[in-house]
Amino acid sequence: MGLAGKVVDVLVNPPRVSDLDRLKGAVSGKTVLVTGASFGLGEATAHKVAAAGATVLLVARSADKLQQVAVSITGAGGRAVPYPTDLTDQEQITALTKQLNENHGPLDIIVSNAAKSIRRSLRLQYDRPQDFQRTIDTNYLGPVRLLLGLLPAMRERGSGHIVNVSSIGVRMFPAPRWGTYIASKGAFDMWLRSVAPELHADGVDTTSVYMGLIHTRMSEPTPSLRRMPGMDPDEAAEVVAKAIIERPRKVQPRWALPGELASVLLDPAFNRGARLMYRHSADSGPASDV
Repeated sequence: MGLAGKVVDVLVNPPRVSDLDRLKGAVSGKTVLVTGASFGLGEATAHKVAAAGATVLLVARSADKLQQVAVSITGAGGRAVPYPTDLTDQEQITALTKQLNENHGPLDIIVSNAAKSIRRSLRLQYDRPQDFQRTIDTNYLGPVRLLLGLLPAMRERGSGHIVNVSSIGVRMFPAPRWGTYIASKGAFDMWLRSVAPELHADGVDTTSVYMGLIHTRMSEPTPSLRRMPGMDPDEAAEVVAKAIIERPRKVQPRWALPGELASVLLDPAFNRGARLMYRHSADSGPASDV
């Protein structure tokens, strides 16, 4: 094929841009912070954006595991810096945001993924106010405090992207035994959606990713979840990567919108279903350990 033929062929059949190429275009040379980066979705996301050329800042409580993730990334030719931090501790968050701003300047992308899950009946929580405090601190107040320390520099620069890994439970009907977890996830989701117009005015975009079930160590203690269809961490990281590339306002499963409409139109049926779900299920062993 001559030169003219090659040019025509490229115009008619342009080379397909792979997802990795698109992700490289979105993150190469940029700084990406990932919370909850020591296991599961956070770890998989950190590996994915590092392979695409980002400098990844790893945040989680488990210092040893975080260091292992950083070594794995750098061993594969990527760039990663671990920042062991307990996001339920205000003093640690203050120290972290000061370090990040001094060491890296305004961040380009923040993936807010750290979360604490809990599935426990109300009857087992009467004497457990710590259940509510822990989930609120991890799923709501921690991410808010982190962003309060990092957003000023991003807004002053006029660019950035916040990706919130939320739960499809926030969008769908409330499920029995999940109230503590869903309420805390919903609080941060609503806060971020409320401040999104303010951030957008200064060039900072937000994306809420309403994840379905991911089979990780967080879901493992619940027997019923092991039998349900879901994603593995690498598949879920692909969803986060797409959110980083396309920067939509929200990402959710295709069935979520019909499900939301059905939950409104068929509210009595959904309520009956929730009651049956509660009656014919049980708390897991760890949930009963009070």
